[in-house]
Amino acid sequence: MPATYDAILLVSFGGPEGSDDVMPFLENVLRGRNVPRERMLEVAQHYQHFGGVSPLNEQNRQLIAALEQELAAHGPQLPIYWGNRNWDPLLPDTLRQMANDGIQRALSFFTSAYSSYSGCRQYREDIERAQAEVGVQALQVDKLRVFFNHPGFIEPQVESVAKCLEKVPTERRSATPLMFTAHSIPLSMSENCDYTAQLQEACRLVAAGVGHDRYELVYQSRSGPPQQPWLEPDICDRLNTLHKQENLQDVVLLPIGFISDHMEVL
Repeated sequence: MPATYDAILLVSFGGPEGSDDVMPFLENVLRGRNVPRERMLEVAQHYQHFGGVSPLNEQNRQLIAALEQELAAHGPQLPIYWGNRNWDPLLPDTLRQMANDGIQRALSFFTSAYSSYSGCRQYREDIERAQAEVGVQALQVDKLRVFFNHPGFIEPQVESVAKCLEKVPTERRSATPLMFTAHSIPLSMSENCDYTAQLQEACRLVAAGVGHDRYELVYQSRSGPPQQPWLEPDICDRLNTLHKQENLQDVVLLPIGFISDHMEVL
């Protein structure tokens, strides 16, 4: 890492941390999008089922604490800042604090392993808007590469899948579907990025690492108007189809599209 970096910036989606946060948070998320209100209320009900608290913020705190320990032990000695797109701590507030602390150049880590508009380019735009809002364009923020194929991302997935497959009776194990799930996006968006190809490569690497031939990529969490085509197949539809065709007794699901078990996974 070049010696010119004087901070690390964790950039994430954000999540509510109480019942009163849920609707304002979702309004931030869905602002400017053509998402039916019925869908927003459905998502809000899912959050309220868990007390209005998304695990994501606490998971990010744990990630920061682990990274701080790693840097303390092995260097470089850099402060870690954290800014979200949709909920506290918001990126403008974080960049303002960084500027007040004299930070001039930060290396940013996005909590998304793949290239897509919402998972990569939009975060860049979020940073640019925050810089303009706060008036800190001189604070340079560089982004780490996507990490969908990095051993540090793939190897823990291999270990998790191997443990799950061990629970399946030996005589049924090879026929058990390994289903990788990821957040669906509109087809028009997927055609302009490497999201699907990167997901497929991550799935291939994990399946090869565990030595399991039967696997497939499915999607979840689509939104938007019904007439707009999104990436398919949907996880629920695919599971229903397989159950009807094969009367499945076992299936292993891995949310490969997410780096932690936050609200999209629960």
